[in-house]
Amino acid sequence: MLKNSNILITGGTGSFGNKFVPMTLKKYNPKRLVIYSRDEMKQWEMQKLFDGDERVRFFIGDVRDKERLLMALDGIDYVIHAAATKIVPTAEYNPFECVKTNVIGAMNLIDACITKKVKRIVALSTDKASSPVNLYGATKLTSDRLFISANSSYAGGHNTNFSVVRYGNVMGSRGSVIPYFLSIYKDGVLPITDERMTRFMITLQAGVELVWHAFDDMVGGEIYVKKIPSMKVTDIAKSISKDAKLEFIGIRPGEKLHEQMIGIEDAIYTFEYDDYFKILPAINEWYKDKSRINNGIKVDSNFTYSSDKNKDWMTNEALQDWIRDNSEVIGKI
Repeated sequence: MLKNSNILITGGTGSFGNKFVPMTLKKYNPKRLVIYSRDEMKQWEMQKLFDGDERVRFFIGDVRDKERLLMALDGIDYVIHAAATKIVPTAEYNPFECVKTNVIGAMNLIDACITKKVKRIVALSTDKASSPVNLYGATKLTSDRLFISANSSYAGGHNTNFSVVRYGNVMGSRGSVIPYFLSIYKDGVLPITDERMTRFMITLQAGVELVWHAFDDMVGGEIYVKKIPSMKVTDIAKSISKDAKLEFIGIRPGEKLHEQMIGIEDAIYTFEYDDYFKILPAINEWYKDKSRINNGIKVDSNFTYSSDKNKDWMTNEALQDWIRDNSEVIGKI
């Protein structure tokens, strides 16, 4: 589907974009891949990686600016929405700015994509959108609902389809726990908010592959949830340094003890597949639609998918192997 197409990714200079762009160029050879973001320094750094590749274009812009989006989307077939204000404490202390990007920005993109007759859009979501306890999660839940409802909410209909991909902690990404611990463990102390805390673990490569699958599989309105392993944060710390002292400092504003990607409220709309789950939209009874179910197995009505009750757990040894194999890129994308 993406082969020989025109693709745009919002927030394309972030961690996901830095993995999605080279992987997609290699696998699908698109005509044009546009990186749309507001940070000129990150764009300049990324441009150097693709210097001379005429398929890659850079477009300075903000999802808050609908007119700029309309310009950038000219001739675009497929969009990945990765732009977000995503650091939980930052969102708690700057709530209006978070809403402008995560909610108003989503509305702008939906309107612009329909106007420009974009074929398919996949929006990136987060575990924090499931039963949210912080502002970031609440804005991403709102964003998810906007993208789902956009499939049917415009009078007269349209041929633009929207779906969502949801996953948890991206291993080694900028601002995440692994590069943070690696940067301070030599001081002999690793701060942990709560010794019970668990997190899902997903690689950027797995995230990209889930987005590719969503483009191929989607009808419209689905939320795709990758099956991924969990780890206790204390085990992440011990994997990085066996000798460092673990200092428990208390949960930060808006922080969850455990991550959740599917809540019990969504269980009646959720279907299981070999390596992912799919939450189907409740609107228009689309959760009964055979083309959307596509041979999925309905989960139990009491099902939840959370990091503390996961069947799959990453071992300390597996994480150490991953850190060793990816040491050159951890914290840099």
